[in-house]
Amino acid sequence: MRTATIERKTAETEIRLQLDLDGSGKASIHTGIGFLDHMLVLLTRHAMFDLTLQCRGDLPVDAHHSTEDIGICLGRALREAMGDKKGICRYGSITLPMDETLVLCALDISGRGACFAELDIPAQKVGDFDTELGEEFFIALAREAGITLHLRQLCGKNSHHILEACFKALGRSLRQALTSDPRSAGMIPSTKGVLV
Repeated sequence: MRTATIERKTAETEIRLQLDLDGSGKASIHTGIGFLDHMLVLLTRHAMFDLTLQCRGDLPVDAHHSTEDIGICLGRALREAMGDKKGICRYGSITLPMDETLVLCALDISGRGACFAELDIPAQKVGDFDTELGEEFFIALAREAGITLHLRQLCGKNSHHILEACFKALGRSLRQALTSDPRSAGMIPSTKGVLV
């Protein structure tokens, strides 16, 4: 079973998260941040994970702490649920269209967590969500999961579409990378013999 449960409590947030990598795309997500809930539902569906997430954060301040800490928790859950990584495809990528927007996502479950994003989001907010927090989420998730993540906005003008394409593309790329490869069953997908 490729599952994980993560709990994190700080002075700023309280998070409980359950993840199943081999799910059917079901999501029960309550963060208090409507746009982020929407994005996480999309990510979950396109990754074909099952995700239950509850977050209580210091939203009267802003959504920064909640968004980053959710990225931290989801990244930790991914790392734990992947286990030893034997038999996975390791790499995933997609160039994903969302109306006028086109986003490229490529990732490597390398054990070396980093995010390299080139996004040009025109609006500062989508609803009540600060658009710069999208990148904060991706950075936290990649770092904690041990994923090398590249996101490139190839074109796009609508801020909602740009972020939505990023979350969907991340989900699709994770789905591809975490799929079992029957030709390498039981093997670590690295000539080094480890992914760290």
